Amino acid sequence: MTASLQVIVTGFTDLAPGLREIRLGAADGTPLPVYSAGSHVVVSVPLADRVQHNPYSLLGDPEDRGTWRIAVRRQEASRGGSAWLHTQLQAGQRLAVSAPVNLFPLVRTARHHLLVAGGIGITPILSQARALARLGASFEVHYAYRSADAAVYREELEALAPGRVVAHDASQGHLIDFQRLLAGRPLGTHFYICGPAAMVEAAMAAGAALGWPASALHSEQFIAPQGGEPFDVVLSRSGRRLTVPADRTLLEVLEAAGAAVEAMCRGGACGRCATAVLAAEGELVHADVYLDASERQRTIMPCVSRLKGGCLTVDL
Repeated sequence: MTASLQVIVTGFTDLAPGLREIRLGAADGTPLPVYSAGSHVVVSVPLADRVQHNPYSLLGDPEDRGTWRIAVRRQEASRGGSAWLHTQLQAGQRLAVSAPVNLFPLVRTARHHLLVAGGIGITPILSQARALARLGASFEVHYAYRSADAAVYREELEALAPGRVVAHDASQGHLIDFQRLLAGRPLGTHFYICGPAAMVEAAMAAGAALGWPASALHSEQFIAPQGGEPFDVVLSRSGRRLTVPADRTLLEVLEAAGAAVEAMCRGGACGRCATAVLAAEGELVHADVYLDASERQRTIMPCVSRLKGGCLTVDL
């Protein structure tokens, strides 16, 4: 995990059922580290029996060194982290967070920026739109949500980018046609999307089908780890055998055992924790958005993926 710093909860707002914005400041009162639009931090959530690490995009102003803003959706199948942040968090409480990391940066040389947000995917897009507006860059934003009461950042978005925001309210039948949205765009346009997996996949497939270069298609989505069957993991270099419980990730168990595995996003997106698989007695259940089909035969992303029963042997 990247180096952590101590922050204090300066306030929070419940934006909609199951969605809370949390504001953070440096615990020692010094300016917070600089970050670029599209960055995220990993919050260390102090549960009763362990510390859980959850990634959240920074949605505020990158030039505001006094406050960081994150939005936390309470997961229906929460393993404890998002539920704790909704029910136990108190103003004035200290938390440990990682330094900001950007896996979803803007391409400053683009002639035009086409931003698309789906639901809670608005968080990095909001930060990007704010940065582009300050730069005087050419851009537009498409904000898709299931109903008007779920469009929690629409007013803020429209205020910073007047005339550049297109709303897509699913409850009114306004869905994004990605073939139409991406067709005929001038050379030098870059596309950015953050949202549900199916939406991101449809957008990227449309872009590829229309001949967009892969270098101009940018996406981000963090996968919330799901539980599953308990399984064992053997560390081949030491022969050590560990058990991964149903409610913990393989990465969490490896970290607790002191195994030398790196992690950055903890949401199946960055590839940093990729670990070689030497043997798998059960079925590998992949949940990441990083590995391709061929890589999944010999590699696992322990932050979100696991084994369905049996024993897994990894090169650690």
